[in-house]
Amino acid sequence: METETEPYVRLASLRELHQVVAQLNTARSMADTLQTIADGAVAALGFELAAVNLVRPDGDLLVAAVAGNDNAEAALAGRTGSRESWERRLGMGEHWGELRFIPYTEGWVLDHDDVPQWHITGPAPRYPDEWHPMDRLFAPMHASDGELLAVLEVDRPRNGRRPGPWGCEALQLYASQAAIAISNARLRGNMQRALVRLEREQQALRASEESFRQAFEYAPSGMAIAEVGGETNGRLIKVNDALCRLLGRPGAVLRRYSFADLVHPEDTGVLLRTSAEGGRAELRLARRDGSYVWVSLRNSVVADVADGPQVQLTHVEDIEERKRHELALAHRASHDSLTGLPNSAELKARLGGRICERSAASDRPGPVGVHGMQGVHGMRDGMRGGDAFEGLGTPRRRLHDHHEHVHAPDAPGGDGKGLAVLFCDLDGFKSINDRFGHVCGDAVLIEVARRLEQGVRDNDTVARLGGDEFVVLAEGLGPSEASDLAVRLRNGIIPPIRVEGRAVRVGASFGIGWAACGMTTEEILESADQRMYVEKRSRSQGKRRVG
Repeated sequence: METETEPYVRLASLRELHQVVAQLNTARSMADTLQTIADGAVAALGFELAAVNLVRPDGDLLVAAVAGNDNAEAALAGRTGSRESWERRLGMGEHWGELRFIPYTEGWVLDHDDVPQWHITGPAPRYPDEWHPMDRLFAPMHASDGELLAVLEVDRPRNGRRPGPWGCEALQLYASQAAIAISNARLRGNMQRALVRLEREQQALRASEESFRQAFEYAPSGMAIAEVGGETNGRLIKVNDALCRLLGRPGAVLRRYSFADLVHPEDTGVLLRTSAEGGRAELRLARRDGSYVWVSLRNSVVADVADGPQVQLTHVEDIEERKRHELALAHRASHDSLTGLPNSAELKARLGGRICERSAASDRPGPVGVHGMQGVHGMRDGMRGGDAFEGLGTPRRRLHDHHEHVHAPDAPGGDGKGLAVLFCDLDGFKSINDRFGHVCGDAVLIEVARRLEQGVRDNDTVARLGGDEFVVLAEGLGPSEASDLAVRLRNGIIPPIRVEGRAVRVGASFGIGWAACGMTTEEILESADQRMYVEKRSRSQGKRRVG
């Protein structure tokens, strides 16, 4: 029953509560805020013990502050209870408004879960509202969006009684103000961390900019910054000394150009296919003296903080020596070391690149058949460099979308012309080797190769199969034109060859075959080889083959 002095007690408690709430807003950190909440519950709400259980980022609740009992603080502070156990507590308690109360008659089931607790046993209450040591009272604290921030747990009311309506209202009001204080402390903490992080990022940015400037200017390899977008897209904005030395041009001059202005005409497509972001390319750039240098370009986009991607950073590495070495290795792998002509593998790759496995004519060609082609361009153009033929070295049976079938000169639908395969075998070469030695023989082979190359067109191919055997690929010829070519080449080989002060002579026998889709490279070469032997036998009048 309420006494005369009760209103005055409540008024004094309200003053204390007001002072405690005011102190919540003066805490400088989250830890200070939580300890102030626990201390205020003891000072203003009439409890001997209070603990604040803060929700951690992982969802579990940490005993972050304890007030009222040093032993309890030593036992509870820093310990953690699982979110699942806490939800069980808050779910099973009696609802006193926003508060949750678990009487001692039900709380025994929680004695062995993982939530830190400070309770002792005691006798049964002597009157209905007497506080039992095993009673539990919780005040959940929520953010404005309903997120659970913490749980304030109070124990041991100083008057020994369970809180009445006024006490519950005061605790509930205090918990709501404490939740606001926790939200504000978290916001201040986030802002402080953001400011610290921003300052660190700015310091790192300044250090990075200085580091980049030094790395850019003093890099041993070329570096360039170019514009991205706009009418002057690709124009060089800044270049370092290494790039100026590499291209033999001063920086003021280079800043008038883009890489598109400096690239070798044959490498323009490579540059255009190179992505601005993360793109890589190997191409040639023009020097001031008109020569070209092989370089490796690596691109990346440098983002401007305010406006997004603005400039392109390009690393330019001099790969002239490596490229020269690679080209030399590729040339040695595909060319005869003695004569410099394409070797057998290169010949088969070029020939195989012209044909597919499907027959070009309606009738299947025989094993030695005469065949030709249409629509084949540039057989030899650029091939001596070893890299101009698209598809070089790829399986000949790969069928491209725009493949034009190779036809025999006399095939239906053809134009009477085709890809002639002239198989050449020298006559009398063996006797030169036997009489004068291999040095003389090698000199003869070198001169024969030179004469064969002089006797063909620029887009034809002359290859050495090995020994004294050569093959000529000549496109767009009819049978009579192929025969005329064989005669011219034979007549070019016959004149004496001077080696070490002596004149030696060799002859040549030619067999003419024709390439066609549906044949293998081996079948095509065998066809020309057999025809060469027919000619050799007819010219030697049945004598054994010489050379």
